Amino acid sequence: MKIDFHTHTWPDRVAAVAVPSLKARSNSDGFTDGTNAGLSQSMKEAGVDLSIVLPVITNPASNSKINQNAAKVNETTEETGIFSFGGIHPEASNLKELVHECKELGLKGLKLHPDYVGIPFNDIRIKNIISYAEEEGLVVVTHAGMDIGLYPPIQCTIDMIIEVMKEVAPSRLILAHMGGWMNWEEVNERLPEYPVYLDTAFSIGQIPWIKEEGHKPYHMMANGTFEKMVHTFGADRICFATDSPWADQKEYVELIQNMQLTDAEKEQIFSGTAKKLLAL
Repeated sequence: MKIDFHTHTWPDRVAAVAVPSLKARSNSDGFTDGTNAGLSQSMKEAGVDLSIVLPVITNPASNSKINQNAAKVNETTEETGIFSFGGIHPEASNLKELVHECKELGLKGLKLHPDYVGIPFNDIRIKNIISYAEEEGLVVVTHAGMDIGLYPPIQCTIDMIIEVMKEVAPSRLILAHMGGWMNWEEVNERLPEYPVYLDTAFSIGQIPWIKEEGHKPYHMMANGTFEKMVHTFGADRICFATDSPWADQKEYVELIQNMQLTDAEKEQIFSGTAKKLLAL
């Protein structure tokens, strides 16, 4: 079984605007049109059984609407293989109620993106969201490290993560992009002692630049770095993830399959860790 723990889709009308805009901002290409139908087709081609959609909420007024729409997506998971988490904007006034609403809607987890809301990961509001999610038994996935489409300051650094782990002590926190995009050596040195999970989203392979000239000097991690991190953290703390539409699911499956890892480690990454977190 293969579970992609980090994908993005939008309603068809929104996807038609959002995907081209995000491509232009990052100068990187996409591999689907950003719709649920596009993701379903990608899953069939890649042999992915379940994809977790992570909403990024950029307006606090849209929390409930987006989470209710996520619950509607989940009504057809058996047919589509797509399951949506919820999202929380830290500037909302009723954070505890919103987290509880996600639980009641059966969403199983939340996505946070400190960079897109311009709020540091160690802000008290984000700490409160993580604490409320822990009380409700929800998984929290946060963007960590740089974002290819944004400029510094980075809103989720290693120091911030350690502060949150010490003060809030969540047991189901997933740090996207292998713990901190473009900061993998420090992740491997400083975070293994904390019970965090990592996802592989947009971290391996090659960046699909639209134009080779004029892009930022960013890169994915080397295969050896990835394998080293798997052995440092343990495969049971790594979730297979792509960041679709920004990475190709089929290519990512092949990349993991070709890593210098045992079959047991690959199986754990592809689905074992996700099954544990999702209680499947």
